[in-house]
Amino acid sequence: MSSATEPIVGRVSSQRAINLLRNNPIFVAIALLVIITSLVEPKFLTAANFDNILRQFGTLIFAALGMTFVIMAGFLDLSIGGIISLVAVVTVTLIDKVGQGPAILIGISVGLLCGLINSALIITSGALSQAESLFITFGMSLVYGAVALMYVQGVTQFLTYSTTDISIFNAINSGGIGFLSVSAVLFLACLAVLYVIERRTYLGRAVVLTGGNKVAARLAGIPITRTIVFIYAVSGVMSAIGAVVLVSRVTLADPTMGTPYTTQAILAVVVGGTALAGGRGSVLWTVVGTLLLILLNNCLNLLGVSSYIQFVLRGVILILAIWLDRVKQDSVSK
Repeated sequence: MSSATEPIVGRVSSQRAINLLRNNPIFVAIALLVIITSLVEPKFLTAANFDNILRQFGTLIFAALGMTFVIMAGFLDLSIGGIISLVAVVTVTLIDKVGQGPAILIGISVGLLCGLINSALIITSGALSQAESLFITFGMSLVYGAVALMYVQGVTQFLTYSTTDISIFNAINSGGIGFLSVSAVLFLACLAVLYVIERRTYLGRAVVLTGGNKVAARLAGIPITRTIVFIYAVSGVMSAIGAVVLVSRVTLADPTMGTPYTTQAILAVVVGGTALAGGRGSVLWTVVGTLLLILLNNCLNLLGVSSYIQFVLRGVILILAIWLDRVKQDSVSK
């Protein structure tokens, strides 16, 4: 590269960075919070705290990756909290009966089944709008949560009480493959598969086109029904994998343990830049959005901010992210 072109390339790169920060002020706000926390609280930069951040990354990122496809297609899935709870209790209670490997496979199959049920209800009812899918999946979340409660009679199931081998769960929680943890390898494998589907397959393009304009997608020959089945199947499976990771980390299964992850997953996807209206998004940016949220929670905890205030801040961030996305969409359409 000649010396004459180097300043031009530098200016272009700088302009791209400025545009990125201007279009994503939430990134800037959380980055400033991280800097302030590292200066005020020395514990933030310790190895123990980074290990804590990585552990929190587990369940949320799996749920958020599945949610990305649902939102990109112009739908919502509020049932993932119920799915996580149901898969968790089913998996733990089956360990002594069928063994840990089959119990995990059955748990993931339950997540897939829940996703297929969601898609069947949406397709048969003709609920092709985001609002309609919201209410249907919210109702199914209540159903899955109730089934989980009835299945264990409201009693928390402890993984450590199992009388058989639970080495797979121990490996997911604390095992490693080289310099990476088992849960990190599992996450990277899922991310790679979903990224290839999103970017390199017809099904991935169908998801984006469906979210952009369902009528135009149908006229263009996009199989809307098959796309709906796919996105909710992915959401169910990813929620189920997240449930297994969560059980491995906390060593118990509670019939209400998945409840907080529904709104957190949606928040992570929207903060990552996926358009809530559909038609635009990326699993890679969802990873960034998830990391930002976990950093935010970690910083607020270290700074001693009340949990009630944290709930308020999450709500404000979600509203701000949706508002900024709408402003961006309006500016593009003009």
